[in-house]
Amino acid sequence: MSNFVNLSLFENYQKYIDNEQEMREKIRVIVREIEQLAKEATIQLQVIHYDLEKIGYACAGARKQISACAESYKKLAELIPVGQYYRYSDHWTFITQRLVFLIAMVVYLEAGFLVTRETVAELLELKTNQAEGFHLDIEDYLMGILQMASELSRFATNSVTMGDYDRPLNISRFMADLNAGFRLLNLKNDGLRKRFDALKYDVKKIEEVVYDISIRGLRNGAVEEAAAVPPTAEAVANNDSPPNADNKTE
Repeated sequence: MSNFVNLSLFENYQKYIDNEQEMREKIRVIVREIEQLAKEATIQLQVIHYDLEKIGYACAGARKQISACAESYKKLAELIPVGQYYRYSDHWTFITQRLVFLIAMVVYLEAGFLVTRETVAELLELKTNQAEGFHLDIEDYLMGILQMASELSRFATNSVTMGDYDRPLNISRFMADLNAGFRLLNLKNDGLRKRFDALKYDVKKIEEVVYDISIRGLRNGAVEEAAAVPPTAEAVANNDSPPNADNKTE
């Protein structure tokens, strides 16, 4: 038998491969638990798009599912070897961003402000400092916040169809501040840059909703208050002949 190749080396390689596959399968099992909880939280929050009176109920239900995720993240933290967070992070990056979005949405609906990275990490029982181990990556936090912006754009439009004409203006102001904050960042991550570009369109969409409300006179003082949100050229072009104040949005 040839002695040019030490076949025992390949036996060691196979052990390494088997161990790696076993580790990733354990990770996938835990991540699926988190994904299911996040899915249930998402379902809970969908009620806000057709029943404003159930916002509190929806947030409470979503919080319950989000809190349950902390235990699964604890399992991940115990499983991942020290210093190897980014070796396996591709397994949980997307779902973590999704949970940031859900938490940010709940906090906004309950209190009207932007949740901090520290608060998100606390709710999920994660660290914020990479040196401390399993943590909430800053880019995952930012991506989740940008996902929330798109959901708020949808929520603003649906609020009008449910007869709430004040909420879109509040959302518009919040989104303008959020947009200004992201403009301060020098985003080098391609995914974040592309998602930030989408934020600009979300802001524009809400501005047009607010402008439409103002010219239709659907809320007291809307014209004056909406002045803080200048209409886009497209909004003006689409409203050359403003309807009567008695009309309602479609």
